[in-house]
Amino acid sequence: MRVLIIEDEKRLAQNIAQILVEKEKYAVDLSFDGIDGQHMAEGNAYDLIVLDLRLPGKHGLDVLKALRTQGNNTPVLILTACDTPPEIIKGLDCGCDDCLTKPFDIGELVARCKALIRRSYGKAHPVLKAGPLTLDTATRQVKVDGQLVVLTQMEYQTLYYLMLRSGQMVSKEEILEHLYDFNWESFSNVIEVYISALRKKIDPDKKYNLIKTHRGQEYILEG
Repeated sequence: MRVLIIEDEKRLAQNIAQILVEKEKYAVDLSFDGIDGQHMAEGNAYDLIVLDLRLPGKHGLDVLKALRTQGNNTPVLILTACDTPPEIIKGLDCGCDDCLTKPFDIGELVARCKALIRRSYGKAHPVLKAGPLTLDTATRQVKVDGQLVVLTQMEYQTLYYLMLRSGQMVSKEEILEHLYDFNWESFSNVIEVYISALRKKIDPDKKYNLIKTHRGQEYILEG
């Protein structure tokens, strides 16, 4: 998953990014002011935006209003140093999806990020299912017919995204855009490598044919 953090406290932003990268293997981009942050949010596909309110250049609420006016529905988690109801109410009224007051527990922030991303894809339950396949987003366990399947970190992330998009055609470019750093070349065969590895691990006997390829450029996970 790709997350944008717009936060002017650089150490805090970097700490959040480090946790999301190391614990959840998210791709994370950072911005330290409102104008740049809004520009990044408008120009790239993100699964979540973590947005501070009191930003230099442009206030966080103004950034949020602009994105929602443009029809950008990316989930937004607001970080605020003020725990008074009016501040939180303003954020919710402007279109944010959740609020977290500083200082906060980093574990709670990670849990809220995961929940917001799932719900944005219509998957409120932490356990995703596709036929005989289950993926527990809390424990990061993947099972087929109840049997544990061991995946590498990027195999897990690739499968996770396909399960969030289950029943839909997903292009290689979309997978690259949502899971990998921007320095990956679009012509790289990394996606084919991970899809091939996933097929061998989750369906070694080709019993279910869960991940189908369409025209060599798109994938669909059915079940």
